Amino acid sequence: MLRLMRLWRLAALDLRVLWFALRHPHRPVWLWPAAIVLGLYALEPLNFAIPALGLVDDFVLLPLVLHLLVKFLPLGIRVESGTRGG
Repeated sequence: MLRLMRLWRLAALDLRVLWFALRHPHRPVWLWPAAIVLGLYALEPLNFAIPALGLVDDFVLLPLVLHLLVKFLPLGIRVESGTRGG
């Protein structure tokens, strides 16, 4: 349970970095489409059809994919966001 809470705390930081990066003038071209796909994946109908799979998906997979997406951002944007430099 403690690991899950750490993962969600990391996801909150990643969301702040992603929000900053989406508004940044030098953001990568792929960022908006990737963020839209991630948002649609979070709202997928499978979450409602198979609730157990949806819980694993929402609590584990989404934060990990979000963290990976932030790691692919240029270092300059991550540093400018002020939340985490690397």
